[in-house]
Amino acid sequence: MITRAEGAYLGAVRAFQNPMLDLLHKRHAPLVVSLLSLVFTAERPAVPVADVHTEVADALDQLRAAGHGDALPVGSARDLCRQWADAGWLVRQVLDDDVEVYRLSAHAVGALEVAGRAGGARARVSQSRVRTLLEAVERLALDADPDVMVRIARLDTEVRRLQAEIARLERTGEVDEVDDEELLEEAENVVHLVRELPADFARVAESIKAMQRDVVTALRQDQRPTGDVLREYLQRGEQVMDSTPEGRAFAGALRLLGDPQRLDELSVQLDTVLRHRFAARLPSAQRAELREIVRRIEQGLDQVFAAQREASYVITAQVRNHDPLRDRQVDDLLRDVMTGMAAWLPDSRRGQAVTPLRRLPVADVEHLRQTPGDLRPPRAPDALTDWDDGADVSDTDARAWGGPHYADLEAHLSAFGVDASEVDLAAAFRAAPQELRRPVDLLGLLELAHQRGMTESDEVAFVDAVRPDGTRRRFAFGATTTRTRDEDR
Repeated sequence: MITRAEGAYLGAVRAFQNPMLDLLHKRHAPLVVSLLSLVFTAERPAVPVADVHTEVADALDQLRAAGHGDALPVGSARDLCRQWADAGWLVRQVLDDDVEVYRLSAHAVGALEVAGRAGGARARVSQSRVRTLLEAVERLALDADPDVMVRIARLDTEVRRLQAEIARLERTGEVDEVDDEELLEEAENVVHLVRELPADFARVAESIKAMQRDVVTALRQDQRPTGDVLREYLQRGEQVMDSTPEGRAFAGALRLLGDPQRLDELSVQLDTVLRHRFAARLPSAQRAELREIVRRIEQGLDQVFAAQREASYVITAQVRNHDPLRDRQVDDLLRDVMTGMAAWLPDSRRGQAVTPLRRLPVADVEHLRQTPGDLRPPRAPDALTDWDDGADVSDTDARAWGGPHYADLEAHLSAFGVDASEVDLAAAFRAAPQELRRPVDLLGLLELAHQRGMTESDEVAFVDAVRPDGTRRRFAFGATTTRTRDEDR
């Protein structure tokens, strides 16, 4: 019988066998954490293998030159990266352009997040964190309670509270300002929650890849008829996102994160937060993390979608191109050949003649198709619907939804930069009237800037475009300046 102490000890042993805790438990853990955090950033989630070897070697040389040589492991940068990949901290893969890259595994991302959290400011027990907990528990209880009357009572209470708030705002016309300290606590809570997203996305992608390996391995070892294999594994390949617990959880989160309009709203909300006076009191690292939330979400979604596409492609290709029974027959044939060679060689003499194979075995074909399929469709296609050519569309509406207003844009650009030799394209677009701030007018403005001569920088500019129906869309592009007039004219 296992005692409580032994059970706790065995559980801790199993926990430390996890690659994430194993990384943090190693003797050279500070070196591994520092080098991985230097090479892999939010802007560089995948780095070519050769670049990783070069950057790790340069960092090791700098540490040795600074007098830390005794604390460094023995071996080249290539050997260290190979050890990290074998330990499950790095993932090696080949991209579509045949470039081999390294990515951080979910275990490494989690270890870096734990190390960064321990080395930075600790999350405090604040009003924001407690409110997040209470709201999560309230939502859980609401979703778990099947009582209709209880849910109606809760909704009625919420409606009355909101109506009372609306009445107060209409009566006083004032919004209660939140103290800057409370806003700082809420911002720190948001940053704390965001830091866990990269590891979560990486775990989902790796669970999909692990499922892919399991399916391919089982497919190669399968002894059932090919038709059964096709039906089961093609269906599993098409529904790869529903085949793992992480994938099912991600599919639920995707219903919230997959809407581009919701991400646009999130970006606008973050801009509002960063423009507030309390944001100046945040450390620069936290402001950068808040600014990069949307991009981190988009990168995580792309990582999971890429893993899903690759898994579906690999499983489908394996099913289509490999017959398990045929592969097994080939393996048995090769094994028989090797066995025969091993039995024949000890008794053979040099120069001894070998009886050639006079004929190949006849293939066992049960049935060949004798007639082609009927190419004619079972029924004629549906008739085309009548098109109303008499719809009255005004010239104003047609022009509003048409191409860029080049003449108006050129006049606005010249008037905006009348006192300067160069103007910022984003500033000029923001200063334009609403009818010249459509998405297509941004493209036209870039065309005019290209004709006049433009200069791009490494910074990223953000502008809000307005469609003719009033909907808004945020665009990002490289910050660009252009001359106020075309010198070629």
